[in-house]
Amino acid sequence: MLFLVFELDGERYALDAREIVRVLPLQPVRAFAGTPPYISGVIDHEGAPVPVVDMAMLALGRPARALMSTRLVLVNDQAPGALDMTRGTPEGTTAAMAAASGGHGARPRCIALLLECATRTQTLAPEAFADGGIATPEARWLGPVASDAHGFVQWVKVGQLLDERVRALLFPDPPTWRDSAVPGNAMPGDSIPAGRTP
Repeated sequence: MLFLVFELDGERYALDAREIVRVLPLQPVRAFAGTPPYISGVIDHEGAPVPVVDMAMLALGRPARALMSTRLVLVNDQAPGALDMTRGTPEGTTAAMAAASGGHGARPRCIALLLECATRTQTLAPEAFADGGIATPEARWLGPVASDAHGFVQWVKVGQLLDERVRALLFPDPPTWRDSAVPGNAMPGDSIPAGRTP
């Protein structure tokens, strides 16, 4: 299997290349208040806002550095419990794709991963990975590990990056702006003068 390898403070991590939509150069990120610290904000991709997950902040508690090797890697968001696309039934694959798209037949929802040292790929056999031997309930996105001549590399499970609470913040259903855009619905904080009806 082909993986995109990135580094965090010298430790190597790998993303399954099949989950990657596109690799983009570093670009400005529009910050959003009220989100977890590891959600940097959003970028515009082909006219649509895409949430950005800062992997250095998520893993190490520090923001990603603007290096020559820092990239924004677009991946399809996968709801927890979705089947591995390389296993399972056709029905399971269809369900996984529907979950990733919000279940409405739209194009799959994307998130952008802000990664340092994300400039090379590596081929690793799935059977080369094994359980790391340490439970990480607070970082379920950390998968099994493999070793080579350069040391360990750990598989990052994209489907476990966002928990349900964060996913609901980033992909509200219906979108939060929709209700306020409907004629007759007052915006939060709007007041209606006495004696008048909307």
